[in-house]
Amino acid sequence: MSPRVAISSPAGFIIWARSFASKLALPFVLLLALLSCAACTFNGDRPARAFSEATGGEGLERVFWKQIKAANWVEIERALASNYAGITPAGALDRETALAQYRTWQLKEASIGDLKTELNGNTIVVTYTITLNGTASIPSGSQPLPSAPQHMMTVWQQQKSGWVEIAHSVSQP
Repeated sequence: MSPRVAISSPAGFIIWARSFASKLALPFVLLLALLSCAACTFNGDRPARAFSEATGGEGLERVFWKQIKAANWVEIERALASNYAGITPAGALDRETALAQYRTWQLKEASIGDLKTELNGNTIVVTYTITLNGTASIPSGSQPLPSAPQHMMTVWQQQKSGWVEIAHSVSQP
């Protein structure tokens, strides 16, 4: 049998309600705390899908290569500064030459490793190794992109329009 509580006045009901609520408050607060912790565990970090979502050098580089793979040239053009400078084993590249080179690529995959970032004011320097899988169109057909790992260094600068790539270097190991 459950005990019966006789309430003879509204004041008695208020006292009973407060007592009942205080007994439920602690378990309710604990349940909310546990649910919020579980949400952090289940919904962990997700990779940036656009330059505007990237929060650091790694995110910027990963988005850059995803945009190359997707042939999203509008986003790539926005990401390269007007005074962009690049250097590769084949020679120096300005912005237009780099864009023209990227447009010839059909990138299937880009695997990034050994990534390091250094933040200095409004500039991020990113160094990493990349392995590319894909082809480049040439006048006589197509040729495979270099499949050996390449060393990369990119310099990103935060400007009013967002992060832009101001310099990039590629070297063969």
